[in-house]
Amino acid sequence: MNTRRTHLAVAAAALSAFAFFGLAAGAHAQGEPLRVATDATFPPMEFVENGKRTGFDVELVEAIGKTLGRKIEWIDIDFKGLVPGLVSKRFDMAVSGIYITDERKKVVDFTVPYYAGGLVVMVKDGNTTIKTPADINGKKVSVQVGTKSVSYTKEKFPQVQLLEVEKNQEMFNLVDIGRADAAVTGKPAAYQYVRTRGGLKVLPEQITTEEYGMAIRKDTPELTKAVNGAIDKLKADGTYDQIVKKWFSTSTK
Repeated sequence: MNTRRTHLAVAAAALSAFAFFGLAAGAHAQGEPLRVATDATFPPMEFVENGKRTGFDVELVEAIGKTLGRKIEWIDIDFKGLVPGLVSKRFDMAVSGIYITDERKKVVDFTVPYYAGGLVVMVKDGNTTIKTPADINGKKVSVQVGTKSVSYTKEKFPQVQLLEVEKNQEMFNLVDIGRADAAVTGKPAAYQYVRTRGGLKVLPEQITTEEYGMAIRKDTPELTKAVNGAIDKLKADGTYDQIVKKWFSTSTK
């Protein structure tokens, strides 16, 4: 019997078995649920409608999961607990309209920015006198008390006559009935109003831009890379644009 050939055959069989089990383990890892935490109280990014979790972030993450071949396991948590919960490994990823900031980047990693939030100007549908943010100078502008809209508008547009109200709905109503020429508010709230109520429109030029990112633990760089790749793929095949159009169309028409 050729001892050398026997040894080679045994080695080949061992390598084949190793490769098989390695592939099986890889396939199992790929198919494991991706645990994603969110605070579903921020329409249109994530919210509950008719007892079902929905929104821009929700649809995008589900599309990412499909691209990666992983089912999404949602975990509901208050916004303030998202980053601490991620760091303590309670879940794999946090997606909840989270702005990418230097402070947050010290403790978690972020995917590529997947959407740009910030402040926008809303005017009545059909308004032709306010076409850019600069046009609100000298006009009556409604803002919500205690929000960034108040201080930023005062600083950047000193000739504006501010009408400060307690609730978002009051702010929109003033524009709708003509008591205010425009409203300055956060982009998600603006598009949610347009999507569900109509009557107003969002100017295409933003006042500020703050980018949203999906937060991922620093000890799982391979997941960050995989999610970034999935986002790129969804942008390339048109899926991303379809989701954006659904949740952030400029009018109800």
